[in-house]
Amino acid sequence: MKLPNTAHTSRPWRIHEIAPDFRVYDVWALPTPGGPDDFPRLVQRTAGGDTANNPSPIARALFAIRWKLGALLGWDSAGTGVGSRVPTLRDRLPDDLRDGPSGPEFERLPFRPVYLTNDEWAAEMANSTVHAVMHMSWVPDGAGGHRGQMAVLVKPNGLFGRAYMAAIAPFRHVFVYPPLMRGIGEAWRTKPAA
Repeated sequence: MKLPNTAHTSRPWRIHEIAPDFRVYDVWALPTPGGPDDFPRLVQRTAGGDTANNPSPIARALFAIRWKLGALLGWDSAGTGVGSRVPTLRDRLPDDLRDGPSGPEFERLPFRPVYLTNDEWAAEMANSTVHAVMHMSWVPDGAGGHRGQMAVLVKPNGLFGRAYMAAIAPFRHVFVYPPLMRGIGEAWRTKPAA
């Protein structure tokens, strides 16, 4: 379920001090009910994710088109990424987070882990369009349990990046995220933790 941005901004997450120049684009309640100690399971599942596994054939096709366009137009070349076009957010971390775990490496997605705490995990990616953060957190669900929450924070790369984000917004909200949330929920219910 899509949530208002305040579901993320009203919480005392560490990402607020690290990425104040990023805009919150999306916040989603993840269908991942659990107990207070289930956050590592969510982190591991996320790090193992792949756009080719989206349960929607439309979303899979949109991702395939995006990756193909990125390759053809150079949007995703090495010179546009974290550490090249933009410095890593790890450079902004306070000592306690820098000295702590960053979280698992991603198997297939173009993200790099930034930091991991007991209830929040941030990962970043950059290309010629944006510098983006995927912020995963573990929040009380209001019924005595917990669930995951995902926020997407973005710093567009100039006018082109802002236009790109505006152009893909309807696709994200209609074709990508809703089936992705259903798939996350189904995988959470039916498959044991890795």
